[in-house]
Amino acid sequence: MKALAARRHHRFAPMLLLLLALLVTGGLYAALEPSSANATAATPSANDVDSGTKLFKANCATCHGMNAQGTSAAPSLIGVGAASVDFQVSTGRMPAEANGPQVIAKAPQFDAKQTAQLAAYVASLGAGPAVPTADQVDGSKGDAANGMALFRTNCAMCHNAVGAGGALSAGKYAPALWDTKPTAIYEAMGTGPQSMPVFNDANLTPKEKRDVIAYVEAQRNGSPGGAELGSLGPVSEGVWVWVLGMGLLIGCAVWIGAKSS
Repeated sequence: MKALAARRHHRFAPMLLLLLALLVTGGLYAALEPSSANATAATPSANDVDSGTKLFKANCATCHGMNAQGTSAAPSLIGVGAASVDFQVSTGRMPAEANGPQVIAKAPQFDAKQTAQLAAYVASLGAGPAVPTADQVDGSKGDAANGMALFRTNCAMCHNAVGAGGALSAGKYAPALWDTKPTAIYEAMGTGPQSMPVFNDANLTPKEKRDVIAYVEAQRNGSPGGAELGSLGPVSEGVWVWVLGMGLLIGCAVWIGAKSS
């Protein structure tokens, strides 16, 4: 008993107890931690990176450089992340057909596997936004009402209040979002392609991004209020009222004047 008591009063006993408590706490946290909303896609294999390297050098290095360091024709891709590559390649924007005010979306040149390999190679060059998981882009789990508030605060000035798109300066434009895949919407928010600003997780959390996707998807079912009038909001509605309403009033005034005379 005296030996046990002596060990309990040893000068290193508090340190050992603290270390034991930290180990137990860490183990319990790791075992009980809920799945994170920020979970990223599966880590690519070395074979994916190797295959992506070959695809990049055969199809992308002419503009972006052999090591993706950038050239006078195209920017560096070091540190842009897998999400940026997945967005640009899966939407057909890259490889670009020609220089212009804005890179146009078209049918993709690479299939899903090749796109993932290109993304894996670029991601290996430096940390950047990862491709979102299926859960992160599942609009059915989002709050469309909150997404509406977020969209109209951050996106409507370019993409229109319901995601119909709109014109920008210098020949650029914000595309319509109704046919855009949820993954591409999420990646665009996180990477800021072309004229679009970057909305990182400090600006819009992953949950808020999913809410935005829920709102955009809700607009694909048509207007519940009747004719959409091009979904251009108060501009088209005002023109319709002015042309039809005021035209009808003027016509009535002319008819009344003609009858009275």
